[in-house]
Amino acid sequence: MESTTIKKAPISLTERALHEVKVIMKDKNVPEEYGLRIGVQGGGCSGMSYLLGFDKAKDADEIYELDGVQLIMDKKHGMYVMGMEVDFQDGLNARGFVFNNPQAKSTCGCGSSFSA
Repeated sequence: MESTTIKKAPISLTERALHEVKVIMKDKNVPEEYGLRIGVQGGGCSGMSYLLGFDKAKDADEIYELDGVQLIMDKKHGMYVMGMEVDFQDGLNARGFVFNNPQAKSTCGCGSSFSA
């Protein structure tokens, strides 16, 4: 008998962020087999920028379950986002997802780019 272990996700989403992800998935009719992809990519004003979107899992991905939302992340991205918290702001000054990353050595003013 095979046992499956559920790994703890290296990042967390606040309650507000998880709620917003679920609302977007419902409003945009995101297919059930898709999950929330979180990662990094080269570019942005500080060298790397965050990646956040809906996608299907690929072979090089880790999959985590967060309160009914599948979190998908490329294994290679783990070291850049370990311990990161994703929040959602809905205020007068800003509306959108906010990345609080302890791995970032510096961030830019827009909050979506960093250097490690």
